[in-house]
Amino acid sequence: MPASTTSETPEAAAAVRAAVARLARPNGDGGVVIERAAIVAEGRQASAIEGWIVAHGGEPEVPLLEPPRPGLYGPRNPSGRRFDARPPRRYVLPAHALERHDG
Repeated sequence: MPASTTSETPEAAAAVRAAVARLARPNGDGGVVIERAAIVAEGRQASAIEGWIVAHGGEPEVPLLEPPRPGLYGPRNPSGRRFDARPPRRYVLPAHALERHDG
């Protein structure tokens, strides 16, 4: 299992993997999905969990809706924030991502 940092201990890596396994839910394609809200609810461990997901082939789910188009009848955006700058709602992992390879 690849470690996200060189200073990560095997116990910390096992705790992150256990959190991922606990938060994962099956999806219709044979893989698993983890809601970002559940990851954030883990507190300090959230960034390590997201790193583990990405390191093991997980990808952010692509939203189905396109950002609103600008124009006279388009929605106003007074904050100036980009619509595509939001974090993903959930992550999708392949079916083999949670299999143990270390015996």
